[in-house]
Amino acid sequence: MIKVENLSKSFKIYESSKGFKGAVKNLFVRKHYEKQVLHNINIEVEEGKIVGLLGPNGAGKTTILKILTGLLRPTEGTVTVNGHNPFNRSREFLKEITLVMGQKNQLWWDLSAHESFLLQKSIYEIGDDKFNTNLSKLTELFNVKDLINIQVRKLSLGERMKMEIINALLYDPKIIFLDEPTIGLDFEAQKNIRNFIKRYNHEYKATIILTSHYLNDIESVCHDLIVINKGKKIINESFDDVFSQFANQKIIKLVLKEPPADIHVLDNFKGNMTIDNMALEFKVESEKVDSIIGFCNKHFIIDKINIENLSFEHIIEQLYNKEID
Repeated sequence: MIKVENLSKSFKIYESSKGFKGAVKNLFVRKHYEKQVLHNINIEVEEGKIVGLLGPNGAGKTTILKILTGLLRPTEGTVTVNGHNPFNRSREFLKEITLVMGQKNQLWWDLSAHESFLLQKSIYEIGDDKFNTNLSKLTELFNVKDLINIQVRKLSLGERMKMEIINALLYDPKIIFLDEPTIGLDFEAQKNIRNFIKRYNHEYKATIILTSHYLNDIESVCHDLIVINKGKKIINESFDDVFSQFANQKIIKLVLKEPPADIHVLDNFKGNMTIDNMALEFKVESEKVDSIIGFCNKHFIIDKINIENLSFEHIIEQLYNKEID
């Protein structure tokens, strides 16, 4: 459904001179430099998959989504989305995709959501029957049928986000790009949107790319995972493959009965160990578990021991810290 090959993107950044003279000078001569935000990215997304796109702030996630939707052109590389070149912005392509950005509103603030839906109906030439059917289904899935005639400015943040998503899906897009759709929402609203994404994907077989800083969003709904950092791809794999890479690593959590007599005996574990008052936590390979526990039994008085697999949060932390070529 989506194929990205050797994608790079750089922006021209202008530097402004200070003061009045500097402002006049800027009218004629402006210094600038090239900032590269994406470096030789290769990505493949299969049809019908929900894919999580993860990376720290500034990694290039939103830039990738803007390129995939044709809002930005790459500096280098090729991109195809369901056989289309996004940068041609053809009518057929635009009717197959939608982009929802959690930090930007598409609904008219002073109108009711339903009036904005009617505008969307006109723009995308949605027939009456299809519009009424889709609106009924989507408002039922989100349980907001009694809210669509209320002025958008009077809706809560969670309610507005639901309306934004409904507005984006009225014309049955095949490919959905969601950029931080749950940002700023409370736990219940986040849960509702995650459940909606899963139900919509199951019912319509839509391909969905989701970015979020809430790992629960990614872990609970996505089939595959793309991780980027500093504009470079780290992985593009299924969740099962990602977890299998870390299956041999364990978390050992120890609670001590009394403060350690000599904390310096743990100096050799720095980087793989954290200490918080009377609690120790080690990240180690499975074969080292027994030796670590034996070592701690020798030097400390232990109250509790707990051994766990690496959580999704720990895995993402390690991926973010992974060396990038």
